[in-house]
Amino acid sequence: MIDLTIKKDALLRNVRKARENGVVIPTFRQMKDPALVPEAVRGRLKSTGLWDIDPVNLFRVTWKNEPAETGGLYGGVNYIEFPREVTGVKARIVALVGKWFPTGCHKVGAAFGCLVPRLVTGQFDASAHKAVWPSTGNFCRGGAFFSRLLGVGSVAILPEGMSPERFNWLKTVAGEVIATPGCESNVKEIFDKTWELRNTRSDAVILNQFEEMGNHLWHYELTGSAMAEVFEKIKGPKGHLAGACFTSGSAGTLGAGDRLRELYPGIRIAAGEALQCPTLLNNGFGGHRIEGIGDKHVPWIHNVRNTDMVIAVDDEDSQRLLRLFNEPAGRDYLVGEAGVTKQFADQLGLLGISGIANVLCCIKMAKYYELTENDLVMTVLTDSADLYRSRIRELAEADGDYTAALAAGDFARHLQSVKTDHMQELSYLDRKRIHNLKYYTWVEQQGKSAEELNRLWEDPEGTWEAVHRQAAEIDALIEAFNEAARA
Repeated sequence: MIDLTIKKDALLRNVRKARENGVVIPTFRQMKDPALVPEAVRGRLKSTGLWDIDPVNLFRVTWKNEPAETGGLYGGVNYIEFPREVTGVKARIVALVGKWFPTGCHKVGAAFGCLVPRLVTGQFDASAHKAVWPSTGNFCRGGAFFSRLLGVGSVAILPEGMSPERFNWLKTVAGEVIATPGCESNVKEIFDKTWELRNTRSDAVILNQFEEMGNHLWHYELTGSAMAEVFEKIKGPKGHLAGACFTSGSAGTLGAGDRLRELYPGIRIAAGEALQCPTLLNNGFGGHRIEGIGDKHVPWIHNVRNTDMVIAVDDEDSQRLLRLFNEPAGRDYLVGEAGVTKQFADQLGLLGISGIANVLCCIKMAKYYELTENDLVMTVLTDSADLYRSRIRELAEADGDYTAALAAGDFARHLQSVKTDHMQELSYLDRKRIHNLKYYTWVEQQGKSAEELNRLWEDPEGTWEAVHRQAAEIDALIEAFNEAARA
C-alpha cells in the first residue's frame, strides 16, 4: 500500500510553502470530473498556457482538457478512433490522447500519483528535499514540470540516447538533469544512478515510477475510468470491450487494466514490448528505438496476474510509421490511395512512437482473436509526434526524401501486413514466470524482500486492491492540506 503516515513538522512546512506560492492541489475526484473544479481556478485557466509554469496547471492533470495550447478549459475525454482503412481490421480501435496534458504527455499524472501522497503527509519536505525522477524520458519531464508548479527542487534522470527535444526542454525546467548511459532499455543504469544519489545526498528523495504504487493508482483511477467513459459513450447497441493494450514502460498505464477488469470482467489485457528486447515474452534483452518504454526488467507495479497476453512490436514498424504519419507524402498517400479522410490524416501527429506501438499491439490483438466490428480494443497515445521531430529528420537524413513509393511500401509492409507473430496468451504458469522475474531486479538489486514479492502474487486483496481503495483517503488528505494552506 501507499504509505500515508503523517510527519507533522514537514507537513506544516509544506503547507506554508503552498500558501506562499498559491498552490492548490486537485483531488482524484476533480481530475476525473473537472465539473468539480472551483470557478476561481477555471477563471485563471482561461488565460494560462498549457505548458506555462503556473500552479493552476495542476488542474490540467486530467484526460478532459480542452485541446488548446492556451486558455483551454475542459470537455469530454480526448480520444480518437482509427478507421479500418488504417488498421486493416474489423474491430474498432480507440485511443485516449495524451498530447493535451501539460508537457504534452500523460506522465504528469504518474508524477502526481508519486509525489502528492508524500507531499500532503509530510514524508516529502518541500523546504529541504529534492524530488528525483528516474525515467526513460517522459516521466522525468512530467516530474520536473510538476516540481516547478509546486516550488519543489528536482533532479531528472534519463538515458543519454533519448530525443533532443526532451533534453532541451528539461534544461529550462528541471533543477538538475542527469543523462545515464544507453537508450530506452537501459533501465538498470537509471536505477544505479538513483542508488548513488541515495548514498551521497541526504536531500534526494527517489520517486521511482517503476515501484511507486501512486503511479499505478493514478492510472487505475484516471486512465481506467476515462477509458470506461469513452467506451460507454461510443459502444453502440452491440458494442463489446474486447481488449486493452499498453506497452510497458513503468507499467503504470497497465493499472488502467485493473479498473477495466473490474468493470468489464471479460476483457483481455495485453502488455506490449519491443521485439528487440523481449523481456516478458522470452526473458530477453537488447536495445530498441521505441522511446518511452523500458525493458530488461519487470516493474514492481506491474500486476502480472491481471495480464492476459504479451505482444512484441518490431521497432522498425514504429519508425517507418512515424514517417508515414507525419511526412506530407505519407499523409497524401493515406488520403489519396488508402481512402483515409483528410480530417483523420490531420490527427496522425497525435501519435508519438510509443503510441504507434500501442496501436500496433491493438491491431495484433484484433487479428489474433479475429475480432469483429462489434468489438472494441482500447489503448493510449502517451505523447505526440511533437516530441520526435528530430527523429523524423534523422530518418530523412538516413533514408532520403519521403516519396509516394516509400509511403506505399511502408503502408503495405509495416501497417497492413502486421501479423500475429511474437505474441503469447498467458497461462497461470506463464504469469507466474513473468512475476518471478521481478526477483532479480527488486529483491537482488533494489532492496525489496522476497516476502513482499510473494505478497504481490498471493494476496491481491491486501496489495493491489488495497491500493485501489486509497484514492478516497488521499483525497481527504489533499482537501485538508488545501484548507490548511488557505488559512
